Order: sequence, then C-alpha cells, then structure tokens
Amino acid sequence: MNIQELRSSVSSLKTHAPGNDLEIKDAQLIFNSVWAELLEERGKENLRFAKEIILLGGAPGSGKGTNTRFILNARGLTCESIVVSDLLDSMAARKIKESGGLVGDKEVVGLVLRKLLEPDYRDGAVLDGFPRTKVQVECLKLLVQKMQELRHEYYDTPLHSHFRQPIIHIMVLFVDEKVSIERQLKRGRDIQAYNQEVETTGIGELLELRPTDLDVEAARRRYQVFKEHTWEALQSLKQTFFYHFINANGSVAEVEENITKELQYQSSLELDPRTFDRLRRLPLARDIIIRARQDLVRRLDEYEFEHPDILGKVVEFIEHKIMPIVLRHSISGVATVNSEDTLLGDPHALAMLIDVFSERGYHALIDLHRIEVPERVDLHTGIISCREKKVYRITVRFKGSEIRRG
Repeated sequence: MNIQELRSSVSSLKTHAPGNDLEIKDAQLIFNSVWAELLEERGKENLRFAKEIILLGGAPGSGKGTNTRFILNARGLTCESIVVSDLLDSMAARKIKESGGLVGDKEVVGLVLRKLLEPDYRDGAVLDGFPRTKVQVECLKLLVQKMQELRHEYYDTPLHSHFRQPIIHIMVLFVDEKVSIERQLKRGRDIQAYNQEVETTGIGELLELRPTDLDVEAARRRYQVFKEHTWEALQSLKQTFFYHFINANGSVAEVEENITKELQYQSSLELDPRTFDRLRRLPLARDIIIRARQDLVRRLDEYEFEHPDILGKVVEFIEHKIMPIVLRHSISGVATVNSEDTLLGDPHALAMLIDVFSERGYHALIDLHRIEVPERVDLHTGIISCREKKVYRITVRFKGSEIRRG
C-alpha cells in the first residue's frame, strides 16, 4: 500500500468516526491510519522499532508490576517497562479506566507504536497491557509484518542494523478469580493505610487508589473484563508468537523461577538466520556435557588398567604437592601451584591430573610457562647461552567456605 492509499485510509477512518463517537473495529483500517501518520511524522527509514517485544498480560492482582523488573533483568534490558495504562492519561481515558472499561483501539495502537520507536527501547521492551482486544491483536500482527518488510527492504543496505529480526513474546501471568479479588482488595487496603500515614505525617507522596480496589463487585468486574477481552485476545496469539503461560498463584520466588525457565535464551529463534547458520557448526555446551560424567568414569578406569604406574604417580603428586596448598586456601576456593616436576612433561599425566581433580569435584587448569635461564656467557662473542626451564602453573578452583559475619 502506497502513501496515497494510506492517506485515503486515514480519511476513511475520520469519515466513519466523526468526533470519535463511533469507534471503528476494522483492524486494517486502524493500523493503516496509524502507520500513515508515522510515515508522515518520521519517514520510513526512521521507523526503527524494538527488536524484542515482551507483551505482558495478566489478571488484576497477578503481579505484573512486581515481576516486570525481574523480566527486564532476565532479558538484559535496562529500559523501563511501557505500561499502556500510564500512556492513556487523558481525562476521557481515565474515566473509562476507572469504570473498568477499555480505551479505543486507535488511540492505544498509536500511543504504543510511538513509544516503541523511542531510542531507549531499541534492543527490547516489556509492554504491559497490550494487546487487550481482537483489533489490537490484529494490529500487532500487522506491525510485525511491517517490521519484517522493513528488515527485508534494508537488509543489504548500511541501515540493516537498525531493522533486525523481530522477536515477540506473549507472557501471561494468570491467577484465578478468588486470588485476583483478594489481591486487589489487599492492595486497596495497603494504599489506604499508606496514604493516611502520608496525610498525617506529611512525609511521602500519595499513591493512586483505584476505585476497583475498594469494592468486591468492582474488583470482580475488572477480573471479568480481563477474562472476556484480554485473556481471549492473548490466547489468540498462541499459534503466532512465542507464548509463555505463567501460573502466578504462587509465591514471588515460584513465579520468578517459572519466568526464568520460560525466557531462556534460544539462539535459533533470536539470532538472524544468517548469523545462526554461521555459528551452528560449533557444538552447544549442553550437548558436549551430556555424556561428560560417563566419559570421565571411562577414562579414569582406562588409566587404572592401562597406565597404572603413571596414575599412581599423579595421585601421589596431587596428594603431597598440591593438596596441602589447596587445604590452606579452603576459604577462598582458589589455589595456585607452580611446579617443575618432570612428571608433568608426560601428556598422559597432565590429562590424568585434570580428570582426577574433576572426579573429586575440583576444576583444574594447567598453564605451561617456558623460561629462558642464563647458564654461561662467551667472553669473546658476548653470546649468552640459556637453558629452557618449564614451569607448570596449576590452578585449582572449588567452592570455598563462607565466613558468616555478624
């Protein structure tokens, strides 16, 4: 669709909704209207949206505010979350929200897209409270389609780094109706008590108290709005984007553990396909450690039956030369030993030493340092003859002892 067609869509939207009395429910029309405005305001090459968008939805009292910071940290994002209810701060929107209703789709979509264009959200954003309606769901799909089109258009240009592979996560924090109502009312009581203390002492700032947090029926209606609109809207995205269902009825720690598992890094899904193809020839760490324990056992038994003399010397060396130093560093958990023992010149002995420490629960690292030591000087030519000294630096790491302070 060209710019003239987009402008026609805007005109059509205005014609169908004079004075915003009649809300248009055609997602394509709404999105085209907002997109045309963005093109005119910023230009196509500046429509650089967040690479990763985590759409955070949840029932009232599910702990979205509590868990947002943890989600941001889990994804390595330093920006603040985008709370849609905070974006909608007009008087008309406030009245609708206080009654438990929803704000018009075009207004929501326009505010959200403009916010996602801010430089602070270039790497990613947590979007709290979007989408909440079927129209917003379709607008989200259209946005991702546009992001992919822009990425394709600029892929082989100097601007390609600004139009990266979009990643969309749908994260739903769910609690049942009973828990939701209890938490809403508790929040209301807590805010009331806090505000009373502020008014009495004059210290602090008053917090906003939602009318729905003071009345059981209002809290119940708010939950029902979530189930009838937001829940249905988010469920419809399960087959399109990464979908994460989090049972938020439990404790904060339990919910955080579930979130961590759900947001684990997956390179095949997050990297550009060309980047992933280049890296995939390298094995994943988790793949090479699956049989590590069995392989360690097999190697140690082979040492015992095929090279018992060398293994015996290695164990004796560890026992008498290394362990006394390790024991003296039992608090720090790190011990370093320098040795010139000729035993370590045998590659078999080095491999055995590392494996023996691994079997005992330590991590051993060996570095070889070659040092030129002067032996004689030719007085006629001035040439210094040196011999090479091999020093093996053995670093042993393990979990140290924690000293309680109090």
